[in-house]
Amino acid sequence: MPIRVMLVDDQVLLRTGFRMVLAAQPDMDVVAEAGDGAEALEVLGRTEVDVVLMDVRMPRMDGVEATRRICGGERGAEGGPRVLILTTFDLDEYAFAALRAGAGGFLLKDVPPDELLAAVRAVHSGDAVVAPSTTRRLLDRFTPMLPPAARPERHPGLERLTEREREVLLLVAQGLSNGEIAERLVLSEATVKTHVGRILTKLGLRDRVQAVVLAYESGLVRAGGGRE
Repeated sequence: MPIRVMLVDDQVLLRTGFRMVLAAQPDMDVVAEAGDGAEALEVLGRTEVDVVLMDVRMPRMDGVEATRRICGGERGAEGGPRVLILTTFDLDEYAFAALRAGAGGFLLKDVPPDELLAAVRAVHSGDAVVAPSTTRRLLDRFTPMLPPAARPERHPGLERLTEREREVLLLVAQGLSNGEIAERLVLSEATVKTHVGRILTKLGLRDRVQAVVLAYESGLVRAGGGRE
């Protein structure tokens, strides 16, 4: 079955460009569009969607709030649509807020077509859709700006991790890919992927992007690349 994609952006011309690129792929189908977050939620109520390409700055309801409702409500359960944020700047505080709200990653609006397609396929498969180092750079930039009240206490699920899983989580949070982690720990990439899956299950997270956010907000990794 083709990947069912929804485009959410208040710029019609931009939606048209993305639709042309996606519709040309045999494994993708643009099934819905919306001009803002509120309309997106209405459409999602009657349309089955796998991946949402979501702008952040829109009228009525921005992409951050829409992402929070999609990923935090009933639609955020396993099997619900995954959100890929579209942003103009790679260090956009809106993109950071969207990651914290549950987005699987973010893309720049001027992303080359092949990267857009790879990102849609990646987020559909449950993987991160931005380079881990890019996510880390975004978190390094904005985590120190969070007020103390916004920083949650240590996640109780961290205590359930084995020593190896904790080690893998630290490396994920430091921006390493599965292949790089495998090389660092002298493991197979398949074994690392298994560890990452168990980490996500124990911490109740949807993907490795959320794992990176949790590692920063819990103090497991400090902004700038340090660790506790």
